[in-house]
Parts: sequence; structure tokens; C-alpha cells
Amino acid sequence: MNLAAKKAIYDYILYAHDDFYFCPKWDVVLKNEVQKIDHNKFYLSGTMINNGQIELDCGNSLETFNEKKLLKEINDANYYDFQGSTWAPHLIHKDVWNKVGGFSEEFFPGTGSDPDLNMKLWNEGIRIFKGINDFKVYHFGSIVTRKYKNHPTIKTESGSRGGKIFLLKWGITIDFFKKNFLKSDTRYVSELSDPKINLKFILELTLCKLNYLYIKYIYNINNRHKLIKK
Repeated sequence: MNLAAKKAIYDYILYAHDDFYFCPKWDVVLKNEVQKIDHNKFYLSGTMINNGQIELDCGNSLETFNEKKLLKEINDANYYDFQGSTWAPHLIHKDVWNKVGGFSEEFFPGTGSDPDLNMKLWNEGIRIFKGINDFKVYHFGSIVTRKYKNHPTIKTESGSRGGKIFLLKWGITIDFFKKNFLKSDTRYVSELSDPKINLKFILELTLCKLNYLYIKYIYNINNRHKLIKK
């Protein structure tokens, strides 16, 4: 992704997975949203149909895909504009992408890299993290990587590994970041503000710090001993 982004010659980078079907007028919706914001400090995300926010089964492969059903029912299949992100698809200005260095490659093959990107954007002062109901994609669900799921040498998922890297890097969990910073999945009202510091926030943050200490000083040491024994 980072190598591909370097070849981008236009102002915006649209990131998508290989298992999306982009629904009609997605580009018009994004264009209108960008014009309405009128600056480049934003992170716009889409709404996923099937394996996402909207449940509408139109098939899980190219062979079973019922495009006519999708196009017929799509206008009645709605979620709402929401805070936070679906991670993909997303639109970001190229200058912002370059400023934060794109995806952090320590998360390869991917899990954890999206919230990490959001955290880097947050630290750059970006407060518009908006999921747009009318920017819809149909989500087939990892149709390319699915067949390699249990392959002995090809890694398709990093599972909780990405969560541990995020925790050690930022000192909080992905769930804590989504809940207290991005306000994920709540209705979009306006750009975000810094989280309110109250008792609940402090308790959840304390749990994050205890988890951090466990991963850094106990979990990692135990795993190192296991590797040495092998």
C-alpha cells in the first residue's frame, strides 16, 4: 500500500480491500463531502453491506453475486452517518497520508494498521473521522485471502498480534481508542473533541496500563523463554 501510494499523482488516496463492490454514486457522495469540509484534515470512511454495518445478503462470491438484487434494494438498505471508521474503504488527502507516513509496516500483514493510522491522524490534530451512509460498498469477505487461511507459509491474519503492537506503541488498547477517542459507531454530529476525563475513563485507562505492563514485562518474557527452549 505504501509503495502504491507513492505513485499517486492526484490529491486523494482511496483505500479499499479486494473484496469490495463499489455501489452507485459513491464518487459523487465523496466529492460532495470533501467540498463541504473544504480542507484536507479529515478521514472519511464507507459503509459496508454484508459482513458490515448493513445486513443484505446478495452472495459471497462472484459466482453467487446477485447484483440486480443489490441495486434494487440498496436505497432501502441504510445505516447512518457515524463517528469513527470502518477502516476500509477510506479516503484521505495525499498530503496528510504522506505526513504521517502511510501505514506503519510493523503491523504487516495488516491487522492493527488501520487504527494505528487513525491514531497518527489524531495526533496530527485531525478530528473529522466520519463514516458516510451513502458511501456504500458490498463486502464479499476476504475472498482472496480466505483460501490461504490455514496455509503453512502464507500469513493472511495477524490476529491479536496487531492489538499487542498497538498497545505497546500507544499505551492504550484499540478498543479504548475507538470508544473514548473516535466514539466509534455513534451517530455523526460534528467533528470530535478530546475525550472527557472522568472516573470511568480513568478506570478504563488504568486497565489499559495494567494490560500494557503485562504484555511488555510478563507475556513477552514468557514467550521468549518458550522460543529459547525450542
